[in-house]
Amino acid sequence: MQAEGAVGAKVAWTERRRRASELTERYPHASAQLLLYTALLDLQEAAFHDALARRPAPADLPIYVAERVMPGVIDCSVVHGPPPLGEALARWRGTGGTALIAGWLRDQEQDPVSRYVARASAGPVLEALGAAAGLAPSDVADGRRCPTCGGRPQVSYFSDAGEALLTGPRHLICSRCHHAWVFARMTCAGCGEQSGSKLPIYGEAEQFPHLRVDACDSCGGYLLTVDLRKAPGAVPIVDELAGMPLDLYAREQGKRKIVPNLMGM
Repeated sequence: MQAEGAVGAKVAWTERRRRASELTERYPHASAQLLLYTALLDLQEAAFHDALARRPAPADLPIYVAERVMPGVIDCSVVHGPPPLGEALARWRGTGGTALIAGWLRDQEQDPVSRYVARASAGPVLEALGAAAGLAPSDVADGRRCPTCGGRPQVSYFSDAGEALLTGPRHLICSRCHHAWVFARMTCAGCGEQSGSKLPIYGEAEQFPHLRVDACDSCGGYLLTVDLRKAPGAVPIVDELAGMPLDLYAREQGKRKIVPNLMGM
């Protein structure tokens, strides 16, 4: 990575810490999840830079992540996570790590604890390697899959177009590698539905003026959208963690998230 890119990466990790701290104070309901997320950031940033330096080959990713990143994620989660998570991790510490990571990289179904550990461990490595991780899909499902690693979207955001009369583009952020790509505004990120009558939007303007739920009656999916025009200091992947009340409301309407976030919501 060139010096300019390294500086940009450092800023990105710093911004995640800043925003997590702000949201922990603002939203007590999300403090436990955000405190665990904050604790993970140091070791994830270290894993990100280690992967940049070592450039593990795609075939070596499962064992690389299992040996170099997963133990730290487990230790951190036992100390800073909720007791049920710590107890679950203590029961299978050191068992089947390589297979667990390999399964996650292949997008296999996993139980919530396995999915959390694999994602928290492998995510920063995929973010560092980008296309060099060797996961680029042959079919991006009309833009509904990440062009870098084939992951499904975690969150979307509206950016500022820079001109008062223009509407900023919508981006999706990958749940696996955090790559962002432009996506149509009035289209379901889960199934591609484009009929406005089948794309309900839920929000709670007083508590979350910059967040909303974009749902779909066709596939029953939804994701949260962050409006950076209303909150320029927001960091979508962090703000999404604080939107649990919106998640709960969407689920009461019979919707399911396209991908649960790192904390399982």
